[in-house]
Amino acid sequence: MPGGPGPPTICPVFHVRIASPPDVTGRLVETLAADPGVLNLVVLRGAARRPDGDTVQFDLRTGSANPVFRQLRNLELDGRGAVMVETVDASLNGTERPAAGRRRYLGEVAPVWEMVEAGIRSGGVYAPSFFALLIIAGLIACVGILTNSQILVVAAMVVGPEYNAIIAVALGLERHRAVPVRRGLAALLCGFAMAIAASVLFGIAIRWSGHTPQAYLLGVRPVAALIDRPNLFSVIVAVLAGLVGVVSLTESRASALIGVFISVTTIPAAAALGLSLAYQDWTSAAGSAEQLLLNVVLLIVVGVVALRLQRVIWRSRGG
Repeated sequence: MPGGPGPPTICPVFHVRIASPPDVTGRLVETLAADPGVLNLVVLRGAARRPDGDTVQFDLRTGSANPVFRQLRNLELDGRGAVMVETVDASLNGTERPAAGRRRYLGEVAPVWEMVEAGIRSGGVYAPSFFALLIIAGLIACVGILTNSQILVVAAMVVGPEYNAIIAVALGLERHRAVPVRRGLAALLCGFAMAIAASVLFGIAIRWSGHTPQAYLLGVRPVAALIDRPNLFSVIVAVLAGLVGVVSLTESRASALIGVFISVTTIPAAAALGLSLAYQDWTSAAGSAEQLLLNVVLLIVVGVVALRLQRVIWRSRGG
C-alpha cells in the first residue's frame, strides 16, 4: 500500500525504560538527547511508582549502548532508580539502516558490555539444579567411560553447567569483584565434589554387581586414556576453548558456546576420577585429578585475559 510502512528492518536496538528520581531527570534527558544513537525519547513526569519518580523511555542503537550505559552509571541510576533493557530485533521503519550507529572493526561489532555481564551474572546462579546437573552429567560420563562410548562422554559435556560458574569467576576476577569469585569457586568445588562422590558410589555399585565391562577390567580404555593422561594437547584445547567461550559470549554466538561445552574435559575428568577411586586405580585417579584442575584453572585464566583484552581493544576503537 503506498505510503504504508516498509518491510521490517533487521536492525537490532535496545528499548530502555528508566524510573528516574525527579532531581536527576533533567540531567538524564540532556545526556540522552545529546547522543545520536538515542531514538524515540519519551519523558513522563511523575509517572513511575516503586520507585516513585519520572519515567524515561527511549530506543538505543547498539553502537551507542556502551557510552550511554556508562553515562547512566555515572548518574547513579542503578542505585537510586531502576533501569530495564529489552532487545528489539526488528523495526517497521521502512528504511534499511543495518549499520547505523554501530561501531565496527573489520566487520565485527563492539560488544555491549552491560548485556554481556548481565548474561554472565544470570548464569552464575547456583540453584540446586546446578548441582543436580553436575551429578547427572558425571554419571552419564561414567557410563561412557565404562563402555568406551565417546557419544555418552560428549553428552555429559553438554549437560554439565560448570562453564557458567567458570566464566562468572573469570568476570569477577577481571572486574575485581570478590563476591562472584568466592561464590563461583565454592560452587565449582562443591559441585565437582558431589559429582566425584556420585561417580565413586556408582563405580562401587557396578563393581559389586559384577556388571563391569570386560574391556574396562582388562585395561582397554581408549576413552578414559584421553581423559586421565593430561598433556600438551590438553593445554592447547583448554586455552582455545577458553578463547572461544569468551568470544561466543561477547558476540552472542550460542552455537560456538555449545562447542566450548563439548571441548572442555571437566565433567569427564571428574567422572574418571570417581571411577578410578572406586576401582582403586590410583595412577588414573591422579591423572584425572590433574586433568580436572588443569582445565578449570586454564579456563578461568584465559577467560580473565580474553575479557580484559577485548575491553582494551574495543575502547581503543571507541566501542
